[in-house]
Amino acid sequence: MRILHISDCYLPRLGGIEVQVADLVAKQREAGHTVEVATATPGEPLPGVRRLVAGLPFDLPVHPRGTVHLIRLMTGWRPDVVHVHAGAVSPFAWQGVNAAVRAGLPVVVTVHSMWDPVTSGVYLGLQAAFEWRRWGIAVTAVSEAAARPIRVVAGAGVPVHVVSNGLDVSAWRPAPGVAAPEGGRADEGVHVVAVGRLAPRKQPVRLLKLLRAARAQVPASIAMRATIVGEGPARGSMERYLRTRQMDWVSLPGRFSRERIKELLGTADVFVAPAPRESFGLAALEARAAGVPVVARSQSGVADFVRPGKEGLLGRTFDELAASVARLAGDERLRTSIAMHNREVEPVACSWPAVLDGFERCYELVRASRP
Repeated sequence: MRILHISDCYLPRLGGIEVQVADLVAKQREAGHTVEVATATPGEPLPGVRRLVAGLPFDLPVHPRGTVHLIRLMTGWRPDVVHVHAGAVSPFAWQGVNAAVRAGLPVVVTVHSMWDPVTSGVYLGLQAAFEWRRWGIAVTAVSEAAARPIRVVAGAGVPVHVVSNGLDVSAWRPAPGVAAPEGGRADEGVHVVAVGRLAPRKQPVRLLKLLRAARAQVPASIAMRATIVGEGPARGSMERYLRTRQMDWVSLPGRFSRERIKELLGTADVFVAPAPRESFGLAALEARAAGVPVVARSQSGVADFVRPGKEGLLGRTFDELAASVARLAGDERLRTSIAMHNREVEPVACSWPAVLDGFERCYELVRASRP
């Protein structure tokens, strides 16, 4: 099958969408498909990547004439399906949808973000202006939490499927014979880990407040330390918070490679993913695949692969999350039970074979709807 992926952002930029789309392209090529990518992100030439760059300030991944260029690309190459990847607001991606519809090609749109009321209102306005519900597209979301607001806006005429983000599960599993970390040791203590971009929308300072609240609930006899991996504009405010609260048991080592994150998870007792509007939570999935108990919001996409008491603990509020972290830090038996379950039971729905199968079913759906 000839597949054209369209994404505002792509490598060399590093982020959730960029890495996930690049991995999907690689897996589909391994499966025998012919795959190309069209993106508005500047960068070095890559095989099968068409960069439609307008040279805007700050390297913005937007092109004023993107629709025209994409129609030219599609009519020349004639893919069997166009797979568009969109965040909350993705002008270039939606130019790709428009171009594919005008070129008469089947379209699948994957929404990688969580729509808030403002975003939903924008798409309702676009429906009133352009009637995009009648374009014959299929939509996928990365989790049930992300799918719910899209279904409200899309209505009955636009199918919205859930196809998880993909993960090479075996690559994150601990090596056979490697024991789970023994949390609560006097020399190091229970190790709490979080991974993510230190951006204000991720509320990283609130994560520090969460750790502080959890530490206050853990008996003083249990040592506790935390590592927050990532980089971003909120780093300065986080460092000030740690300094003024004398939280020297929390470290901010910066950005890690995948290999270093895997090594870090090998020492982790608890993984925390507290963002309330997390559409999926790839870092949390990596931790769960590595055998680490996960604490996350029950209303986030993490709830698709973390069940309370099975793969981790979920909380709806700040206080519930803090109590969950404290409970795992103080209950070694529960922590060990969840860790053993996570090591022995794979998150099958998030494995690449399941993800590829889910997308191929969506491709066949939209291809069957067009002669």
